[in-house]
Amino acid sequence: MLEEQIQMVDLHGQYLRFKEEINGAMQAVTDSCAFINGPQVKTFAGHLADYLQVPYVIPCGNGTDALQIALMALELQPGDEVILPAFTYIAAAEVVALLGLTPVLVDVDPCTFNIDPRKIEAAVSERTKAVVAVHLFGQACDMEPIMALADAYHLYVVEDNAQSIGADYAFSDGKVQKAGTIGHIGTTSFFPSKPLACYGDGGALMTSDEALAARIFMIANHGQECKYQHRRIGCNSRLDTLQAAVLDVKLKHLEEFTEARRSVARQYDEALSSCDSLVIPAKSTFSTHVYHQYTIQVKGGRRNALQHLLKEQGIPSMIYYPLPVHRQEAYRQISRVSGNLDVSIRLCESVLSLPIHTEMSLGQQQYIIEKLKDL
Repeated sequence: MLEEQIQMVDLHGQYLRFKEEINGAMQAVTDSCAFINGPQVKTFAGHLADYLQVPYVIPCGNGTDALQIALMALELQPGDEVILPAFTYIAAAEVVALLGLTPVLVDVDPCTFNIDPRKIEAAVSERTKAVVAVHLFGQACDMEPIMALADAYHLYVVEDNAQSIGADYAFSDGKVQKAGTIGHIGTTSFFPSKPLACYGDGGALMTSDEALAARIFMIANHGQECKYQHRRIGCNSRLDTLQAAVLDVKLKHLEEFTEARRSVARQYDEALSSCDSLVIPAKSTFSTHVYHQYTIQVKGGRRNALQHLLKEQGIPSMIYYPLPVHRQEAYRQISRVSGNLDVSIRLCESVLSLPIHTEMSLGQQQYIIEKLKDL
């Protein structure tokens, strides 16, 4: 057993490494007492827009708010259908349902775990208005065919980029764009475990459409055009100034964070690729991978047993996700299933995410690898 405890994400270790920068940024906020909509919020939004090479970034309260605001900005009507993957976190389906829209669930690609573009077209009906492309675990969905389908059927595309910020998507003509900037609206979360993370809740939306950007900003601010003048139904969703200050520091180190996780992933790949009982994560040909998670598949129905054995050795792991959306009780009656969801069901029974983070030591990783090979 290692003397140092292995964690899925080492937030404290990362904080200690950048303590001086982060404390200084937070102190500037507390000195000014501009806790709501302070100048750091606008500064961070500008820096993130520069990094993503997108004209408009609108911060908000959290990633789920970002998804809801995106769909509100598209002015969808109750009963409209939104296509989304069955294998994903519940937030995308949740906001669809909250707005009186119908979630239409399709299967995912067996290699990347992202929504399968081949399954989207079969799910389109006369009521379909949008697709939510969730960039899962660190790499982008195949956006080129998704956008082609959206053009053909006059659909909106919302990208949920909470887990893959910083990933690059390459089009067939060689053009490269950051994940989250390709669809009509991109969203992200700054939850503490995410690739770009704050010390509480936070989120943002991004778009290249000026009219959509104005609508998003208005909706996130009580639907106000100006103070006390409410043009549309909105909500109260804003990024705290303290969190913006933390994020602005971390954004400067995002590429460094990404490379640290990629280094861990390379070590896992090299060591585990020969394990017959495991399937290591596939890397797509069209997207770089930022490894928010390192998610293996465990063969032979042994996933739960392996997780238990790892726990006995002091190695944490997580199951993202144990149930597909269509088997969640709240969504059984309100969602529409398109085609079979065999891949999503199989993944829910076989995936296991191993520890991967920016502060992971070589000794910790070697210990995990040794135990995996022994079990």
